[in-house]
Amino acid sequence: MEEKTVQVKVKDIAQSPQKLRLVADTIRGKRVDKALDILMILNKKGSDIVKKAVLSGIASARELHSVDKDELLVSKISVDGSRTLKRVRFASRGRTSRISKRRSHLNLELKVK
Repeated sequence: MEEKTVQVKVKDIAQSPQKLRLVADTIRGKRVDKALDILMILNKKGSDIVKKAVLSGIASARELHSVDKDELLVSKISVDGSRTLKRVRFASRGRTSRISKRRSHLNLELKVK
């Protein structure tokens, strides 16, 4: 019997991978209902993005495998770097400096336990 898994990919998130990994590390390996509770009280910008991805995974699991959220587990979650937007900021004495606006991809896999 094969394992029932659901994959969610969120691409081009306007937050740096380093900041988003802090949020992803808090819910890795936890049950989905417990992960949603953690994301509700976490005071980070990326928690809303990860919460939406988890809710999307729950909806997909309900449609594909007809399972409820108390049977799901966050088996894998990873954050990868996306393209970096390069911007220019004017500095003193007629010079410019570079600003890198980093973006992220989020890969999430939910497994039925």
